Amino acid sequence: MKKATRVAIQGIKASFHEEAAFKFFGNDIQTIECSSFKQTCEVLEKKEADYVIMAIENSIAGSLLPNYTLIREYNFAVVGEVYLAIQLHLMALPGVKFEDIKFATSHPIALRQCVDFFYDFPHIQVIEGSDTAACAKKIREEQLTDTVAIANTLAAELYGLNIIERRIESNKKNFTRFLILKDDKSEQVKDINKASICFQVSNHVGALSKVLNIFAEQQVNLTKIQSMPVLGKRNDYYFYVDVEWNNMEGYDKAVRQALKYTVNFNIMGEYKKNDKV
Repeated sequence: MKKATRVAIQGIKASFHEEAAFKFFGNDIQTIECSSFKQTCEVLEKKEADYVIMAIENSIAGSLLPNYTLIREYNFAVVGEVYLAIQLHLMALPGVKFEDIKFATSHPIALRQCVDFFYDFPHIQVIEGSDTAACAKKIREEQLTDTVAIANTLAAELYGLNIIERRIESNKKNFTRFLILKDDKSEQVKDINKASICFQVSNHVGALSKVLNIFAEQQVNLTKIQSMPVLGKRNDYYFYVDVEWNNMEGYDKAVRQALKYTVNFNIMGEYKKNDKV
């Protein structure tokens, strides 16, 4: 019997990370719950998981900068990506009515994404929790009849809660991009047309522009650039760049040329683009 693929997630079952894992791998997987993104990396490094799925950016909250550092420091390979629409629902124990609610709990980012909803109900006290799904689980375990959680449909189903209000997020076009990580850079990914790379350039006029123009000249599309300071070095930065291409030969040529003008050039992963939300 084939063993289920083990995927390390930040959070518990029914979290958005697990939902994203199901979307990428299918439902026949074993998710390994971790309390932090660093712990997911440790689990993968110890080969207690086959993959990590890690949020890297949100359309409202922006990039999760510490996660770029984790991927680089652990030298994991990015082998895929998945986009997940973030839909937030208000849920409570069966039988609880909206007028019974005194408290609402969820992850701080989820709460910030629902501020417009709670503006109309100032009597509801908002309480920050560690994880959207964990807040739903707590309501079930402690039988809290005056508290609602803000989480996804998966959490309501798993922990037996009723959805009182659907889609309470302020921005209905909210999505998160997740990267799929593996501790094996030799694995071949089929039909690659996207890459995540990291490099440094010297601190002089036009240095970064020179590198970016190399990719443009080879018809390689720059879809994202993110800078982060190099720890302990003033005016030194890591540049994290995502590129896409239709012609593999153009990408290969651009990489060879970029190597001449960069320091610590690292292809973090080459994979198939997946921008379906």
